[in-house]
Amino acid sequence: MEEKQGSDHQLILQGRKKGCLSGVVNVVSFDSEQIFLETTQGMLTIKGKELHVSRLHLEQGEVDVEGLVESLVYTENGPYGKKQKGSLVKRLFD
Repeated sequence: MEEKQGSDHQLILQGRKKGCLSGVVNVVSFDSEQIFLETTQGMLTIKGKELHVSRLHLEQGEVDVEGLVESLVYTENGPYGKKQKGSLVKRLFD
């Protein structure tokens, strides 16, 4: 994934209820239980309850989310678990 110049990724979570993110490249999808974001540091999956995107400024790479955050997971591949290239054995020993 190519990092955008001058767009550092930062995540500030206040009491598991409000989050402010910068360095967001794209909002892939969201519903009340999951939000998938493409960031300059990889894909970010936010899981929780009653989640919603309260502010979205992709030009500045900023997103605010609200709701009960239960987990934050970063992955290098896409939000739907795209397969990695190479054999299983090669990936285990690399």
